[in-house]
Amino acid sequence: MASGESFYVTTPIFYVNDVPHIGHAYAEVAADVLARWHRQRGNDTWFLTGTDEHGQKIMRSAIANGMEPQEWADKLVDEAWRPMLKTLNISNDDFIRTTEERHESRVQRFLIQLNEAGYIYEDEFEALYCVGCEEFKPESEIVPGEGQYEGQKVCVIHSKPMELLKERNYFFKLSAFQDRLLQYFDEHPDFIQPASARNEVVSFVQSGLHDLSISRTSFDWGIRVPWDEEHVVYVWVDALLNYFTAIGYGDEDGQFERRWPANHIVGKDILRFHAVIWPAMLMAADVAPPKRVFATGWLLVGGEKMSKSKLTGIEPQEITDTFGSDAFRYYFMRAIHFGQDGSFSWEDLSARYHAELANGFGNLASRVISMVKKYFDGEVPAEVVAHVDDEALLEIARTAIRDAESAIDEFAIDRAIAAVWKLVDALNLYVTEQQPWVLAKDEGNRDRLAAVLATATRGLGVLAVLLNPVTPIATGRLWGAIGGEGDLGAIAPVQALDWRGSGRVGDLASLFPRIEQES
Repeated sequence: MASGESFYVTTPIFYVNDVPHIGHAYAEVAADVLARWHRQRGNDTWFLTGTDEHGQKIMRSAIANGMEPQEWADKLVDEAWRPMLKTLNISNDDFIRTTEERHESRVQRFLIQLNEAGYIYEDEFEALYCVGCEEFKPESEIVPGEGQYEGQKVCVIHSKPMELLKERNYFFKLSAFQDRLLQYFDEHPDFIQPASARNEVVSFVQSGLHDLSISRTSFDWGIRVPWDEEHVVYVWVDALLNYFTAIGYGDEDGQFERRWPANHIVGKDILRFHAVIWPAMLMAADVAPPKRVFATGWLLVGGEKMSKSKLTGIEPQEITDTFGSDAFRYYFMRAIHFGQDGSFSWEDLSARYHAELANGFGNLASRVISMVKKYFDGEVPAEVVAHVDDEALLEIARTAIRDAESAIDEFAIDRAIAAVWKLVDALNLYVTEQQPWVLAKDEGNRDRLAAVLATATRGLGVLAVLLNPVTPIATGRLWGAIGGEGDLGAIAPVQALDWRGSGRVGDLASLFPRIEQES
């Protein structure tokens, strides 16, 4: 993607029925890394996140906590969801709440457009509804209950009984878009990623689409259907439109045209809403579908998908209080193959923190800067004679830059970090093999010592640029310590080898201090 091009990335907007756990944080960090990387490229970047605050699940959570739904949503957003973004050092450009007037008015405007185009009709409907999913479930996702729910039909995702709802609702003619969707998937093979997610969606659409109920009358916590005040908009229709409403759909200021289409980061359990219902609604409105829908896997704890009800939900601050936000960001982006399920364990987190961050990256930075200070009084050697070993290291740096850039284009964040880490390992090996502490003992090796430390410092600058989207606090400190000039967040990764410095290094406290684990 060339400098100046638009890059619009979104997370799902999350239900405010409870506080966030690391599964929510995982999506936030992934989108943040992509946004920071594209900003450094010089792309016209916009990063949106937010909260989904309507629907039956929110209403019931509020009642259970003795509050009105709006009061409950305000409390969760102020005390949990916004603070999570600060805890994880998230650089979102906007935060959309579905209870905001800017959202509600644009949702109504969009629905009027679909209604006037003839894609909405009224009919009676009866089906099993999962409140947890906020969805009428297809037969493929209804299974016999076990244990306390034996004899009942339960949702395959939440393992809880569903409710039989019979209402007269408004429907969107989703079935009319089956062939158009399949044609679009065929013509845009990268629209849904990873490939496993694409295959799942194609198979689902090929099996046949049914029209979608887009309103409810059994409760009133939601946006009113503009032509019928007795109905509220189905929460998923309401929620999907946040990607439009936040960038001013229907306004004349040009922001929508500047930003759209979006790149959506979603959990695989909500893939069909984003890859089937959402593009069909857009087609009905004569608007281009999103650029990409990327489905992340689940984070597993003890072999199970995280769940507050099963007491496997871990809050992000439980990790950041000990390891810091940079380590949180690095671990989840590095240890889990983006797009697949991944398991979290405290043992793996601690092992990677110490082996890769503390010893691999942090210790490398400290050693190089300390030797520049010790052997050259803090002045980075400028005029040096290049050696074949130095050129070999710089070639590894070029490869790391190229491979990381390519991986980011494919949203393969873990692969991008792995490419950069080859340079971390190579730079550690380079310092070990060149032995600057031995060279320093003989004045005759002064020129070689200068070249080694100049090359190593240059390598640190490359790492600062490439790792800044992942570990912005540590790289910011490193940038200052090596005398990096300019805004680190504005240096394009492809130009990482061309960074400029003041020529002097400064003090650098440990980037990732060792953490003593309780036995």
